[in-house]
Amino acid sequence: MRQARRCGGQSGVEYAVVCAAIALTLGIGMANTDSVLWQLVDALRIAYQKFTYAISLSE
Repeated sequence: MRQARRCGGQSGVEYAVVCAAIALTLGIGMANTDSVLWQLVDALRIAYQKFTYAISLSE
C-alpha cells in the first residue's frame, strides 16, 4: 500500500514539471511579436470576429 501512495505523488510532480515546461516554452515563444504563436493568436482572433459577425447577420 505504501508503494502505491508514492507513485501517486510522483505522477503529480511529473505533471507539474510538464505543465511548467509548456508554460515556459509558450512564454518564451511569445516574446517576439513576429513569432508563430502571435500569428496563431491573431488568426484565431480574426476568425472569431468573422464568425461572430456572420452569426449576427443571420438574425
